[in-house]
Amino acid sequence: MQVELAYGRTGLTVELPDSADVIRAAFEPGLADERQAILAALREPIGSPPLRELISAGDSVVIVHTDITRATPNERMLPVLLTELESNGIRREDITLLNGLGTHRRQTDAELRMMLGDEVVDNYRCLQHSCFDEEELVALGVTSLGHPVRVNRRYLEADVKILTGFIEPHFFAGFSGGPKAVLPSLAGKESVFSNHGRDMIGHPQATWGVIEGNPIWEEMREAALMTNPTFLLNVTLNNRKAITGVFAGDMLAAHRQGCEFVRASSMAGVDAPYDIVITTNSGYPLDQNLYQAVKGMSAASQIVREGGVIIAVAACADGLPDHGQYAELLRRGGSPQGVLDMLAQSGFVAHDQWQAQIQARIQLRAEVFVYSDGLSDEQIHGALFTPCRDIEQTIAELQMRFGPNARICVLPDGPLTIPYLRRDFAVT
Repeated sequence: MQVELAYGRTGLTVELPDSADVIRAAFEPGLADERQAILAALREPIGSPPLRELISAGDSVVIVHTDITRATPNERMLPVLLTELESNGIRREDITLLNGLGTHRRQTDAELRMMLGDEVVDNYRCLQHSCFDEEELVALGVTSLGHPVRVNRRYLEADVKILTGFIEPHFFAGFSGGPKAVLPSLAGKESVFSNHGRDMIGHPQATWGVIEGNPIWEEMREAALMTNPTFLLNVTLNNRKAITGVFAGDMLAAHRQGCEFVRASSMAGVDAPYDIVITTNSGYPLDQNLYQAVKGMSAASQIVREGGVIIAVAACADGLPDHGQYAELLRRGGSPQGVLDMLAQSGFVAHDQWQAQIQARIQLRAEVFVYSDGLSDEQIHGALFTPCRDIEQTIAELQMRFGPNARICVLPDGPLTIPYLRRDFAVT
């Protein structure tokens, strides 16, 4: 049978055995009128007065938005939000759009325009957070876990703080959106490093679809509440990037309602593990580099058997990438176990170690092949993976290894669908 995989900007069609199981999230239709749905959510929010009652003429407003590695439809959301602010007395010169980069690289002008649209970039103050800029950060103390919290100064000094984003399952924070717009998006590097530290990442509740009891998400919530956010605007998307729901209002109440909406459509139970799982990283923009593609591998690892194989399909137009320390950590570790041993050294802390840790943990469970037009075999080997240049041929060879009755599964939309073994996984 032919299956269309989410790959880069164009997709990729592959021929798979008819016996393969195809697992997708329950398809939610896009909203008939996205603009009207966003307006309605701003005016009749969840657990909060309408946005217009939270602002006054002369207020300074900071709107936090996601970066280019996220599929948030900023170009469709932000103009509606901006119009609502200005129609209720906020001057354009008092509005700042702040790109919540976390530890990611800055966006180019062309990338900002693609994300936000020319109209927004040309007419509003657009800034980009830097987790490394000491002058840009304000210390707020420590969390209940003793981790330091420093957050973007411009955001903290605003009269009105609006967090935006979209909600999808997340491989160690449970779900994206909500408080993630503050930590890691607007935090200092040490706040990100401690929140994403080895023990935090290794916690059994730091996984897909779990927020309560997940120390990573709970600390994100604690840090975000320290900043007194005014309002949340989050959306959910289907596999065509159409908006399926709008969740606005109180940060926690709106986010929780959005998480339940996503949980109902994206979590898919299976009865037994598979020998071979083919996964994507949801296509562009999430599969821009191999670092991000670990998310798709993590989704597949939930249902692959011990000693099985994952085939990760990601375009990786941005390479490994070249920025950050992901590639260097893999090189220094030399093997999955070597990476984990390196991270276990007393006092070891490094940028991107969380991604290397999760990758290594997956690879101790299953062999991982990578299919990518954006990476050379040398790069794939250097990242400790096995190159795959022909998916159909690789599957045929694996069927010889596992036998003619090998159980095969494909996740065409990658981490937009989160499979789990019914026998031992409970979402909370």
